[in-house]
Amino acid sequence: MLLTRCAIATIALVACSFAASAQFAPTPAKPAAPKAPSPRAASCHNGASFDRFLADVKQQAVAAGVSQRTIAEASPYLVYDQGIVNRDRGQRVFGQLFTEFAGRMAAPYRMQNGQQHIKQYAAAFARAEKEYGVPPAVIAAFWGLESDFGANMGNLPTLKSLVSLAYDCRRSEMFVNETIAALKIIDRGDLHPEEMIGSWAGELGQTQFLPVHYVNYAVDYDGDGRRDLLRSGPDVIGSTANYIANGLKWRRGEPWLEEIKVPQNLPWDKTDLTVREPRSTWAQLGVTYPDGRPLPNDNLAGSVLLPMGRFGPAFMAYANFAAYTEWNNSLIYSTTAGYLASRIAGAPPMRKPTTPVAQLPFNELKELQQLLVRAGFNVGKVDGVLGQQSRAAVKAMQIKYGLPADSWPTAELLARMRGGTAQAQPASVLR
Repeated sequence: MLLTRCAIATIALVACSFAASAQFAPTPAKPAAPKAPSPRAASCHNGASFDRFLADVKQQAVAAGVSQRTIAEASPYLVYDQGIVNRDRGQRVFGQLFTEFAGRMAAPYRMQNGQQHIKQYAAAFARAEKEYGVPPAVIAAFWGLESDFGANMGNLPTLKSLVSLAYDCRRSEMFVNETIAALKIIDRGDLHPEEMIGSWAGELGQTQFLPVHYVNYAVDYDGDGRRDLLRSGPDVIGSTANYIANGLKWRRGEPWLEEIKVPQNLPWDKTDLTVREPRSTWAQLGVTYPDGRPLPNDNLAGSVLLPMGRFGPAFMAYANFAAYTEWNNSLIYSTTAGYLASRIAGAPPMRKPTTPVAQLPFNELKELQQLLVRAGFNVGKVDGVLGQQSRAAVKAMQIKYGLPADSWPTAELLARMRGGTAQAQPASVLR
């Protein structure tokens, strides 16, 4: 969950679709024969073969309390698959406007499905809110986005995925820990090895928990003695609430995200998640609700969030919004998840931009990143995708050039950074 929710690491998004298939019911399958490990994978293990590496992982698992019985039961599934490593290394990402992504992922049918699930599991949701302080709509939104309420949880053997990524050198330590955690899930009787089917990166269940989160936060809410996040709705609800409350530090009784309307003379350099002001201060600056109602004149702090710059939708992000960016640090995903939760809770649809919002095409975003790097900024990977580091660098250069500092890259900023006054290539215009 931490790293690979559609494997989004910045504002980039992996193309993933949520099928409206039937409720997932894993079927035991005979493990596939191991594929030959890639020689490059062993470089961080002193040249050790996969078999030797796996023997060491099993020893670590036993030292962590996993029984020999579980090791034996899981061993047929602990095989290397170069295809998993290739998927991890070859993730394709693309830039997408927030309104496009939210329009698809927070569509009315998903909002209605969330409301229906809250009614269907009313007792479990009420219990979770009482015990953990997390509103039903917040849980339901993640549930819908992650798997369409269990319809699409992935179809790959979890143990094979985890141990393959553990042997690869890119994030070896992390996935060794996840492999051991998966063995602990088996050891305590929650799942059998053949039931552990999920995403290619080893996430499990209807809200896509990595095994470490499964071990630490899964709870038995239906009283059957197992923590079953594949099939039990109550277990999914209680476990997700536990993770949000205790893993992501949710603040009971506080809001998370509300749509707002911003004036065109707002100090744009203040529109950043790192800038928090009382609502009374934002009200004095002319920020209102979309229908013109004033913000409460109180000291509850919030940040003005502009996922598409000053001409796109605007939100007031409160302290609880940090739970969303911790769940997934893509600004598009986290804003969509918060917005969907607000819709499930009864908020109206967000306003569409009054004018088209221009987005620089891929090649120009990449050129802008290269210019930002030359100017001394760390934008992460120069990939033509507007991530958090790129947004921060864009804001800094907007301030330098006296442009509206709303973190949204424009043709004017690109032209300034090119060192000339010539117009940039026409940007694509999307609603």
